[in-house]
Amino acid sequence: MVKTVFTYILLAAILGMLAYIIFTDFKVSSVAGEKSTDTEVDTAAILKAAYSTFDIPEQLDFAGEPMPLDDMEVKERMDRELHINSYWHSSTLFLIKKSARWLPLMLPILKEQNVPEDFIFLPLIESGLANVRSPADAVGFWQILEGTAKEYGLEVNDEVDERYNPLKSTVAACQYFNKAYGKFGSWTNVAASYNMGMRGLERQFEEQRVNSYYDLLLNEETSRYVFRIVALKEIMGKQEHYGFNIPEVHKYEKPDIQYVIVDSSINDLVAYAQSQGITYKTLKYHNPWLRKKTLTIKKKNDSYLIALPSNASPDA
Repeated sequence: MVKTVFTYILLAAILGMLAYIIFTDFKVSSVAGEKSTDTEVDTAAILKAAYSTFDIPEQLDFAGEPMPLDDMEVKERMDRELHINSYWHSSTLFLIKKSARWLPLMLPILKEQNVPEDFIFLPLIESGLANVRSPADAVGFWQILEGTAKEYGLEVNDEVDERYNPLKSTVAACQYFNKAYGKFGSWTNVAASYNMGMRGLERQFEEQRVNSYYDLLLNEETSRYVFRIVALKEIMGKQEHYGFNIPEVHKYEKPDIQYVIVDSSINDLVAYAQSQGITYKTLKYHNPWLRKKTLTIKKKNDSYLIALPSNASPDA
């Protein structure tokens, strides 16, 4: 009974959609007459675009290392990710918008750390450029675990968690990449190891007796990982070709901020924010690494850099 009702509802929805398309097309054509205008709804063109596919480029690479697209299985995996990320419009659209804010701030760090710029696409697929926490307790743009964070110099405690600092966590991620490159000698393998760990990837190489990511049989997440990175690199480099026409004014701007050195404990960050002429919400927006409403200076000569809007007015 339930199945029958659902079937009728689905049929009604489909018929309603078709009726709307036909009516809209008829209405516009009637107003425009026989001549097509710029405002005419071309239903056939819309439907054709909705089901179009893209050619896979003849050459693709990650960090200058060619993807073996002559391997049919590799090419089909790339085909899948290119289309998923092209047609997952809302997700990719907002990644492009947010990238305009964050990538110009993060790319100089990669350059300074001698890491190929293609690694800038990792936080897009790791977190969507958002300070999220995974079920495995990986945190921030780069989805770093607590032990890894401390290994690469990030402070993590009840009051401060620098994994939530997009720029400091970028430095830590770069340190990981360079260490992994010393082990694997391949940036593609380095990227894969970021998803499954250096030892995890090393174990797979040993068991399967190969030395390339593209030759490994892996779990679905890691097997898609590098392909998702390359897909976003390709799409964001040719946005209009893949259907994304986003005016520059719609992209997110870099925050206009100033940094203030704090070298003494703050017992009430709400009061501190107000003393700077801003709200606590604004303080947290620019400093998500502050995890409580207090900030304690534990050692002599320790200090923190707190980001404030450039128009903040101390003691307003």
